[in-house]
Amino acid sequence: MKATVNTQDLQKKFSFLQHAVSSRAQLPILLNILLEVSGKTLVLRGTDLEIGIETTVVIHGEEEGGITVPAKPFTELIATIPDETLTLQTQENSLHVVTKRTKSVFQTTPKDEFPRLYLEKGELVATLPVSLFQEDLSCVVFAASTDTTRINLSGVLLKPQERGFLLVATDGYRLSLKRSPVSYGTGKSGEKEAAAMKNQIDTTLLIPARVFREVLSLRGGSGDLSIFVTKEQNQVIFTMGDTLVVGRLIDASFPGYEKILPTDIASTITFDREEMLKAVKMCSIFARDAANIIKFSLRKDKIIVSSQAASLGENTVVVEAKLEGEENEIAFNARYVLDILVNVTKDEVYLEMTGPLNPGVFKIQGDSSFLHLIMPIRVQG
Repeated sequence: MKATVNTQDLQKKFSFLQHAVSSRAQLPILLNILLEVSGKTLVLRGTDLEIGIETTVVIHGEEEGGITVPAKPFTELIATIPDETLTLQTQENSLHVVTKRTKSVFQTTPKDEFPRLYLEKGELVATLPVSLFQEDLSCVVFAASTDTTRINLSGVLLKPQERGFLLVATDGYRLSLKRSPVSYGTGKSGEKEAAAMKNQIDTTLLIPARVFREVLSLRGGSGDLSIFVTKEQNQVIFTMGDTLVVGRLIDASFPGYEKILPTDIASTITFDREEMLKAVKMCSIFARDAANIIKFSLRKDKIIVSSQAASLGENTVVVEAKLEGEENEIAFNARYVLDILVNVTKDEVYLEMTGPLNPGVFKIQGDSSFLHLIMPIRVQG
């Protein structure tokens, strides 16, 4: 294997590729990344067996072949090399990294020992504008559980609908739901691909939130994002440009979320998201010493946000708001409220509620496709 590559191009790819590199030493090969020259591209792969990432860099290829190298020291070395070209060349069981002024030699492991990320891409189930998909996903994925023992809550449900699809995530204490108006098959695709998407229109997928977070980290991307599913391997693959993210589908039942969505509303109050975010941040300082509880008191023209801790004191912030319906009160975990206010980017948000013991539902003014539900906390007084 021999290739000449721009250092800066390589550095950009490694910053993302490292997300898939294992930090555990049970399988030493997973501490490596695979480098493979194919034509005029250098293919880079990393995996921890839960997710896999593949990306490519344009090179001046002189000799095809592939090897694996220890990921951490290799990427650290590349990060220290100035913006210039470097040559990668294998000699027996080593990889030589050569620039005008430096030469480094890494011991390598044969590429055959590196796990294959996938056998085939499978069926194309959707092609979507990447920017729109990322915008929809960003207001949902944070609500998924990070507890790996609750496997059915650690994923995001992707459910096709007649005029688009549904994204749902919950950790048991909160739930985010987003209806996307982008229909399957609306991306740029040929007749064969469109037919494949049509055949998969009824496919409901439970995808690990971690996979979606990697898709979100592909910021600045343009064009289309394609989603492939292979039922034989139980895998989902996302491709965008020269990058691919692969993960295993979750084989578990997603909770019946429809049952907890409130149907009766006693109070609706509209407020500015930025102002509420400032208020909750301020009150969360006191809430940290009191089980992270903040209280919302809904009044005619305002929301009083408050928190108190016996060992610290109390804090109250008034946020201008417009109330429709009954005056009401409800308490939440401050972190959950902060999460929704940070991840939703629209200016005007409103809260719907029935009573202090029923879930509160946050929605975006003028957008009926989104809702975020937070379970209340029972407080005294």
